[in-house]
Amino acid sequence: MQTAKQLSVTLVNKPGRLAALLTALNKERVNFRALVVMDSGERGTLRFVPDDLGTTIAVLEKANLRFDVTDVLLVEVPTQPGGFRKICERLAADHLNIDYAYSSFNGGKGRNAVLAVIKVNDLVKAQRVLSENGATVRRKPGRRPVHAR
Repeated sequence: MQTAKQLSVTLVNKPGRLAALLTALNKERVNFRALVVMDSGERGTLRFVPDDLGTTIAVLEKANLRFDVTDVLLVEVPTQPGGFRKICERLAADHLNIDYAYSSFNGGKGRNAVLAVIKVNDLVKAQRVLSENGATVRRKPGRRPVHAR
């Protein structure tokens, strides 16, 4: 688990606006660790975690686009049923609210691992809770724990 800087950009909800921004970022070789686009009527919101924050900000400023930078958690989701649910339960048990969450482009360490991008109300406390409770620990599929007798 780690923290990252996420950018949120509001775009006019018209054909080609998102493609134009992505093209500008691509020209500067900006890659994404995670990305989500949400519709809100006349405008859409693009949230993403870039691999190069400085270059990304320069591209957005050159395009005269307003943006917000937010600290988010990047948490590897176990590749088992209920993996994300367990993370949510751990946060809820300590009264931590998830403002929003989305997933990555296969950004975890394992072959099929997924990285969740999570915006919480208390980043430091969430890091502590998930570290203490082993949120990033994965079990191998098909293996049962060995019990001492």
